[in-house]
Amino acid sequence: SPDEGWQVYTSAQAPDGKCLCTAVIPVQGSCSRDLRSHQLRQLMEKVQNISQSMEVLDLRTYRDLQYVRNTETLMKGLDSRLKVAAESQKSLNAKSFQELKEKMTELLPLLPVLDQYKSDTRLIVHLKEEVRNLSGNLLAIQEEMGAYDYEELQQRVLMLEARLHACMQKLGCGKLTGVSNPITIRASGSRFGSWMTDTMTPSADTRVWYMDGYYKGRRVLEFRTLNDFMTGQNFVQHLLPHPWAGTGHVVFNGSLYYNKYQSNIAVKYHFRSRSVLVQRSLAGAGYNNTFPYSWGGFSDIDFMVDENGLWAVYTTNQNAGNIVVSQVDPQTLEVLRSWDTGYPKRSAGESFMICGTLYVTNSHLAGAKIYFAYYTNTSSYEYTDIPFHNQYSHISMLDYNPRERVLYTWNNGHQVIYNVTLFHVIKTSGEL
Repeated sequence: SPDEGWQVYTSAQAPDGKCLCTAVIPVQGSCSRDLRSHQLRQLMEKVQNISQSMEVLDLRTYRDLQYVRNTETLMKGLDSRLKVAAESQKSLNAKSFQELKEKMTELLPLLPVLDQYKSDTRLIVHLKEEVRNLSGNLLAIQEEMGAYDYEELQQRVLMLEARLHACMQKLGCGKLTGVSNPITIRASGSRFGSWMTDTMTPSADTRVWYMDGYYKGRRVLEFRTLNDFMTGQNFVQHLLPHPWAGTGHVVFNGSLYYNKYQSNIAVKYHFRSRSVLVQRSLAGAGYNNTFPYSWGGFSDIDFMVDENGLWAVYTTNQNAGNIVVSQVDPQTLEVLRSWDTGYPKRSAGESFMICGTLYVTNSHLAGAKIYFAYYTNTSSYEYTDIPFHNQYSHISMLDYNPRERVLYTWNNGHQVIYNVTLFHVIKTSGEL
């Protein structure tokens, strides 16, 4: 259903009987963003607001009650003096009158306290109305959800997300046909940098890694969740033993792959053990701004991950500055196979891999589009014309995450994601 995030644009039957569809896959975890979950989040926020208001009201009421109790003696004394004065005006001399004035002065602070009580009364009426609305909303959701309790609903959501993930895995690799509007997650850091999630972990692992700057950096921040990243909270710091060059880093199965500064050495750093597991030179690969992307920034070597595994994109003198795509063994960092794309790397804004295809942008500035595609499965290429909105006009990192099927971008100090539209060949073996 389109309401669930799925969009099927066209469908047809190939001569061999396969079903061909153009589809947009919903963003990972879209089940958690349905109407009922949205209502529940609103109710949770309302409950939290009411609880906070009640706490403030309770503290204020307690404070004002103590003040009223303390003024009770003064009020009784003043009342008796007024009675005496009323019975015998002769006894009300100048001294007594002055004492009455002083007693009245002591009671003057009671007026704003009483005003506050009036305000609190209005607040209580408002809170009663909020609770009444809350009860009505909860009743409506309870009727909508039927007999399911929260734990059962949570299990159903997890089951649905597992089925969605399994369904996504059954989709054959697709050809990129479109890119969504940008979604800005956060604005932080310098003009250049990189951020990412692991491309090969269970969907419950939502950690985010953040690396500000494009050279000589060693500080990697690991945030517990995307929400923590958005708020800048709950993170740990990793200090790499070797500084990095460029922004072409990638996290794959618990390890960070990056280019060691002032070298063509690839480094595999394991986060859990906080150690380098392996490092290896990419033979002949340019480094130190010899063959960067058009924006510079020591972006000579760019690591990527797609549905087919780990890749390194770079160039060599032997390839005359054209982009080389190499498939890399993630355990040993050994190059398994390489392709010469024929596209000059200095003319590329950024590039990324999807399903074994390298997609290259024609610029890192405003007006950029995905201009070139190289297919490693056929060793062929074509020029494309896929526009996307370069909102902040200076992209210094662009990577595809096959687990989430989105593009991660660092754009002029903004961390941005794009959803992608792929043309899929849907496998007919098994139930989708």
